[in-house]
Amino acid sequence: MGDIAGIVLKRLGLGLITLLVISIIIFGAVEFLPGDLAQAVLGQGATEENLAAFRKQLGLDRAAPIRYFEWLGNAVTGDFGNSLVSQKPVSEAIGERFGNTLFLALYAACIAVPIAIFLGVLVALYRNSVFDRVANVMTLTSISSPEFFLGYILILFISVKWEMFPAIAKIDDGMTLMEKLNRTFLPALTMVLVVVAHMMRMTRASIINLLASPYVEMARLKGVPAWKVIVKHTLPNAWAPVINVIAMNLAYLITGVVLVEVVFVYPGIGQMLVDSVSKRDFPVVQACCLIFAATFILLNLAADVGSILTNPRLRHPK
Repeated sequence: MGDIAGIVLKRLGLGLITLLVISIIIFGAVEFLPGDLAQAVLGQGATEENLAAFRKQLGLDRAAPIRYFEWLGNAVTGDFGNSLVSQKPVSEAIGERFGNTLFLALYAACIAVPIAIFLGVLVALYRNSVFDRVANVMTLTSISSPEFFLGYILILFISVKWEMFPAIAKIDDGMTLMEKLNRTFLPALTMVLVVVAHMMRMTRASIINLLASPYVEMARLKGVPAWKVIVKHTLPNAWAPVINVIAMNLAYLITGVVLVEVVFVYPGIGQMLVDSVSKRDFPVVQACCLIFAATFILLNLAADVGSILTNPRLRHPK
């Protein structure tokens, strides 16, 4: 357990350093944008007095390093400042939107993970067959298609022509769970089509790699059925890379939903990020980017820990 704790702490430290570097990039990207931020927000009709007062309100009259450390210190405590558009605390506006994004990501994960593992086991069991080739072609097609293209295709057929699910994924707190699931099915399906291929192909590759192992050959010689060999002997030893790719795709489901939320007008943090960029509401943009980065790093850390716990060889690399 001491080795595991040491590895986890090391990964956590590297994650914090990575997040620190990303925070510098986020702050610097906004800082080095061309033009005057106060002028861009207030418009061309603003007077010099108004511009000077607004710059002072934003802290633009102070040095950039001082403003960065102040912003970072407040962000650690959950204070991202106030929105330039609504003048409301950014943390309040992001909280509800981020909850919607997590709901959509969890919805898609509950569909994608079982399907991906089941298909991965199935195509490994019938590898090099027609079913294996068809499954690979279909998954490669879905993974190669942009999310917005898949979303519009689903809207065209499932919503417009067949009228099965609504094209606009607008939800609110007054809806029941079933109503929310119905409204968000199309964006969830779009994300499922994108991520299921990664997980299925990794599961297939891991199982096929282990099928040549001596203990698997021995099980076959004993007359154990092929499906039992995969489920009871191969799959448990293939969990390390499978868990890794599942955690990576969960990170993508949360951080890569921007296009999907825009296509389906879903009130998540991705839609909020796009709206804030168009309105030049930079405190919200910085907060959204930092939350995306922290979520991605945290889920990558979970993937590393999951791989270590399921593969003893990773605990003793020597």
